[in-house]
Parts: sequence; C-alpha cells; structure tokens
Amino acid sequence: MADWIYILDPRRDMLDGEPPDKEMMLQLAEEEPELELWLSRRNRMEPGDRLWFFFAQPESAVAAVAEVDEEPRPDDEDPDIPFLVPVTLLTEATKALYRDPVSREELGLGQVRSVQKVKPEALTVLLARVTPLRA
Repeated sequence: MADWIYILDPRRDMLDGEPPDKEMMLQLAEEEPELELWLSRRNRMEPGDRLWFFFAQPESAVAAVAEVDEEPRPDDEDPDIPFLVPVTLLTEATKALYRDPVSREELGLGQVRSVQKVKPEALTVLLARVTPLRA
C-alpha cells in the first residue's frame, strides 16, 4: 500500500462543477463518498492506496483522505483528461482531518506537485491525526 498527496487548488480545480474546499469534501464523505478524480499521469496507484487531499487555498493543509478503489485508467470520453482514478472518501478519517487539518509545515512539504508520494515522516503525522487508520 502506498500513500499519496493529491493537491486540490480551488483557483483551478473543480469537483461537481464547484471549487473544492474542505467543507465540500466533508459533505461528500458523509453523503456521496465515491469519486472519480482526474490525474495528469497514470502514477502507480493500486487499490488500497490512500490519497491525502492537500488544499492549497485558503489554508494550506491536508483535510480529507480517500482510498483508491481501482487502478487509474484512461478516460475514453474526454481527451482533455488523461486518466481517472476511482476513490472512496474515508468518512471518519475525513471528519478528523476536517476538525484538525495537517498543515504544510507539519508535513514538511516544500514545493508540491499535483500528486506525489507521502514521505515517511509526513505519514507518521497524518496517521496520528486520524487515529482509526494505521499503516
């Protein structure tokens, strides 16, 4: 199992036609936790991997988490979207992160790309914040 940081920037990203924020992700986790997310490249995600959602604005922090349901696949219907990955938001863990987000400083993140693997020291901080999840 691998852990990934997935960047959501409300200035350029959209979920269901709306800019994503931690309130939206909490609501989705509680009501419609299954999502398909856009990826610019395939990465090596596998079912069971976790995606930790890092919000670039207004507060730079991780405030939601999901589990990968299937490997990323090409989107045959939209040529502007190279890959889609089906995920399910983890409701209780997302609630915990919503109440107490993990800041960029706590993660030790420098420049962040759209998707990157979580560093071991950052994973320790993330898992401590969502105590029901363990590596």
